[in-house]
Amino acid sequence: MDRGARGYVHVAFNVGSRERVDELTAQLVADGYEKISGPRVTGDGYYESCILDAEGNTVEITG
Repeated sequence: MDRGARGYVHVAFNVGSRERVDELTAQLVADGYEKISGPRVTGDGYYESCILDAEGNTVEITG
């Protein structure tokens, strides 16, 4: 999927726990942001979800 990336690939925030990843992801989706993956455990062992911000940038939320 080419979203016309120009600067960084994505930005990531660690929110401290899987529960917080779930809560924040659910809140962002309820607020109208598009979830593009997760929450899930990645191949390298991270628990994460990814959403698109208002400008189409990928925001990774880890716990």
